[in-house]
Amino acid sequence: MNRKALVHASVVGTGLQLAMIIAGHFIPFIKDNLFAIVGMLISLIAGLIYARAARGALADGLVGGALAGGVCALIGIVASFALGDVPAMVIAFGTLSSAVTGAIGGAIGKVLSKA
Repeated sequence: MNRKALVHASVVGTGLQLAMIIAGHFIPFIKDNLFAIVGMLISLIAGLIYARAARGALADGLVGGALAGGVCALIGIVASFALGDVPAMVIAFGTLSSAVTGAIGGAIGKVLSKA
């Protein structure tokens, strides 16, 4: 596992997640229609960033991508919960689904880095 790549991907993903939840807090359309899809897309991007930067094997891209995607989603969802925009149960299933999406991003990043 490439710690530097994991921190970088997690920080970028967290910044994007926080920007989205702040926008969603003030713009109901974003909260009501885009939180889930854009949140998972951000986790996919974090996984892709990890895999491209880490340059490890496919398994490393999957695990690192899952961690980066899950960490940034967890932070974003907890912040959104603190603002009162999502129920507590979203913390668990949102983080898990975003970790899976981050792993997919890690796989895509590995495939793209070989092309």
